[in-house]
Amino acid sequence: MIKQEQSNIEKYRESGSVKRFLNPLVDDMPPSGIRKYFDLASGNKEIISLGVGEPDFVTPWHVREAAVASLERGRTTYTPNAGLLELREAIAEYLHTQFAVTYEPRNEVMVTIGGSEAIDLALRSFICPGDEVLVPEPCYIPYAPITAISGGVPVGIETFAKDNFRLTPEALKAKITPRSKVLILCYPSNPTGGIMTYEDLLPIAKIVEEHDLLVISDEIYAELTYGSKHVSIASLPGMKERTILVSGFSKAFAMTGWRMGYACGHQDLISAMLKIHQYTVMCAPVMGQIAAYEALTRGMEEKDRMMESYNQRRRLVVKGFRDIGLECHEPQGAFYVFPSITSTGLSSDEFCERLLREGKVATVAGHVFGLGGEGFIRCSYATSVSQLQEAIHRIDGFLRKLNG
Repeated sequence: MIKQEQSNIEKYRESGSVKRFLNPLVDDMPPSGIRKYFDLASGNKEIISLGVGEPDFVTPWHVREAAVASLERGRTTYTPNAGLLELREAIAEYLHTQFAVTYEPRNEVMVTIGGSEAIDLALRSFICPGDEVLVPEPCYIPYAPITAISGGVPVGIETFAKDNFRLTPEALKAKITPRSKVLILCYPSNPTGGIMTYEDLLPIAKIVEEHDLLVISDEIYAELTYGSKHVSIASLPGMKERTILVSGFSKAFAMTGWRMGYACGHQDLISAMLKIHQYTVMCAPVMGQIAAYEALTRGMEEKDRMMESYNQRRRLVVKGFRDIGLECHEPQGAFYVFPSITSTGLSSDEFCERLLREGKVATVAGHVFGLGGEGFIRCSYATSVSQLQEAIHRIDGFLRKLNG
């Protein structure tokens, strides 16, 4: 792959193309598969979009009001690089209360530009050229590209619907090599809605310790679980010092556009991440940090109401897909369903493109999420009940046409 990339750059040089200035890794990187379907649906009011993982709720009024008030008071300056101390203290208290993980707010917590920056910082801080990053798939799309940009080698670990898309000890062991350094966990899972219980995580933690791996635990959907409370792998014995816990405010608090996230971990690991953060973005916006503090300290009731609404929609959508003949495992977290479309005989990409054109419903092809994704589509149920019902009706009509 690298030789091919270098060959492409040589061709650009010979032709005089401005692409000769590109990093070959970036030149070879495909655009986000999610954005493809979003762009196809953009601007067409007839299309119901189940493609983008964004709450349909508006950020609660008192959270917006806190940010506006901060601007009116003239709070428009830089903050400490790691973020406002009061916000870091609130994050530490929240994680201790909700998930039994204890962090020292001054040295073990940093505020980032969304959870995505935290993942980027972690990989760039810890990966050396050739290090392998283990990624259970299907998964959030950016993990592999960010790993590659950081000089690492992404290694997918396929998970299966029969296991509710959990990472099994056997699958993890089979992929570990002497070059393995980092395991990325994303549970509750985007795109599958799968979760990992305490019992599921125990053998994974044991393997991580045996092979001296570092864990990046993306817990952005931690508040969105149905039936069982989220368990952070950092709360297991011996795991806190070898885990970077990543989360944020986008999903649970309906704050996607605010781009507020955080990372927690051992002070030596956070200190390394903070160096890159200092040189790239300096600090997260102060008004966003003030809004995040308001959400975390006074926004739990709204969060709970939104979660109950998602739970209602989850049940509706799972039943809806099953009723129209699509096999659909029941997600236990996040706000996605991952129904199988193998019965149609179409590939995931063909199904999504035809459904978009013929049924006016936008979804995302499962293959863009990595190993195990082909044969599935991702649908977000973070939209209104009426829209979800209409979408299921349209998909049913599309399937009937396929079946003659």
